[in-house]
Amino acid sequence: MKHEVIEKNVGLMALLMVFAVSIGGLTQIVPLFFQDVTNKPVEGMKPYTALQLEGRDIYIREGCVGCHSQMIRPFRAETERYGHYSVAGESVWDHPFLWGSKRTGPDLARVGGRYSDDWHRAHLYNPRNVVPESKMPSYPWLVAQLVDNSHTDTKMRTLRTLGVPYSDADIAGARDAVKGKTEMDALVAYLQVLGTAIKNKR
Repeated sequence: MKHEVIEKNVGLMALLMVFAVSIGGLTQIVPLFFQDVTNKPVEGMKPYTALQLEGRDIYIREGCVGCHSQMIRPFRAETERYGHYSVAGESVWDHPFLWGSKRTGPDLARVGGRYSDDWHRAHLYNPRNVVPESKMPSYPWLVAQLVDNSHTDTKMRTLRTLGVPYSDADIAGARDAVKGKTEMDALVAYLQVLGTAIKNKR
């Protein structure tokens, strides 16, 4: 009888469903906030330099994250192709994190150091110059555009409030560190650091 009452009352049923899902979600999510494996940085990991941080913002701005995941799953097919599977400790200072699941292009979680700076520059300028079958768009304007350094220190200061261990010296020198650098310089610097915390540890 009680079951029939719930089934015939859409509002009550929706409320009870939300309650059940909330309890289930909380029991899965809340414990993660108290586990070192999810909120402690990988040993030896360093925060992004000012140039790498600006490169990350360019990566997001240009939509790279829409086609490239940064999350290697713990399956043999994935680790043989890309390297060590992704761990939460690599992303604790990423705001927002860019794990994703979309792979129009290959995963980039371990791309750091895999190719030379010159390869990345050629590839970003016109992907078909180095990968003839590539469907990736070209980004020639990155070569000419200088990084806007007017907010670099503010970004780092904000990230420090979120737990990224930037020092006063890092923040004070942020604008000078990227002054005169092109957006191509910044994006390549960001790509070259991806996954190196784990790779250097192994």
